[in-house]
Amino acid sequence: MSPAPATPITHLLYLHGFRSSPKSFKARRMHAWMAAHRPDVVWCCPQLPPSPAEAWALIQHLIADWPHERMAVVGSSLGGFYATAVAEATGCRAMLLNPAVDPARDLAAYIGEQTAFHTPEERFFFREEFIAELRSLTVPAITRPDRYGAVIARGDEVLSWQEMTGRYPGATIRLLDGSDHAISDFDDHLPFVLNFLTLCD
Repeated sequence: MSPAPATPITHLLYLHGFRSSPKSFKARRMHAWMAAHRPDVVWCCPQLPPSPAEAWALIQHLIADWPHERMAVVGSSLGGFYATAVAEATGCRAMLLNPAVDPARDLAAYIGEQTAFHTPEERFFFREEFIAELRSLTVPAITRPDRYGAVIARGDEVLSWQEMTGRYPGATIRLLDGSDHAISDFDDHLPFVLNFLTLCD
């Protein structure tokens, strides 16, 4: 399906994945492009707290005054799960990068002390109660799939590409033959992301 009708985007939210941060390659790459080519667009890429409930409260606070019809969200992995909740709550466009489909199930194995990818000296605790918080944020199914785009890698070593594509029926999906969970070849797919979000011609 084609993307949602092109309403100019004025606000863009980027949500990173589990154990990640605004220092991730994809976040930095998108931020650099936006700063160089679309400085008129408000960019927000927060450090999300480990607690899903706290992360959701922070997201809601950050976008409280944003115009829903002119905002968009990009989410990677766990950030894609949050981005789906944002899109369903606001009706905005969403671009998902190897999105987590069932983090309540998958992250149960990570309860305990964790390290941050980009600052390994920093540690945090992923608590058992966070699983219930993830369940409470899970949307039953997406509505208006024309609002959703996704880059999904068959080579994802963490998540199932079949499960990811099955979660977003009717979405505009770029299914990569290889790549990996981090989408290390993200530069090759940045034009697809930007075009779907109508941020460039």
